[in-house]
Amino acid sequence: MELQTVIFYGKAGAGKGTQAQLLKKYLEERDTEHPVLYVETGAAFRDFAKQSSFTALRVKKVLTEGGLLPEFLPVWVWTDIFVKYITENEHIILDGLARNSDEVPVLARALEFYQRPSVNVVVLNITQEKALERLRGRARSDDSGEEIQRRLTWYEKNVVPAIERWKQFPQVLVHDIDASETPEEGHKRILQALKL
Repeated sequence: MELQTVIFYGKAGAGKGTQAQLLKKYLEERDTEHPVLYVETGAAFRDFAKQSSFTALRVKKVLTEGGLLPEFLPVWVWTDIFVKYITENEHIILDGLARNSDEVPVLARALEFYQRPSVNVVVLNITQEKALERLRGRARSDDSGEEIQRRLTWYEKNVVPAIERWKQFPQVLVHDIDASETPEEGHKRILQALKL
């Protein structure tokens, strides 16, 4: 099987983590010769914020207040993971990377450096109403009404332009996927788009 490099995008409630995990499982089951590197920066930041360094305390404060971290921090997190774990022989699934347009060319150049010949950007599309319905049903501590609205607005303002920026790179295919149905339906659509 050809090595896959897949970047997931979608507003809160679209099912990015679920779809990334379904794809990871699919690749692991069908291609036992190549491991899957799954990178999710949100978890890395939450772990980092538990430390006691000055930077970790600053990150924790910004995250707690719902603010945005400067671009160098997310780039540092995924760069560190890439340097430690990319071996040239794995599928790569990225969840939560390059969520603003300034980070996109940095990630594109990094993937080029690691000789990833083609990159698939999977955009999970759901309506605002469907996102709200799903988020209210999750019962997570960061899913209060005001916080949900802030995250949905942030996605439109920051992430949508990042997705548009990916379209400027010839080695990148952007796939719009209807994610409004069940996770299984979305997974089927993703596999079709990726020709798997």
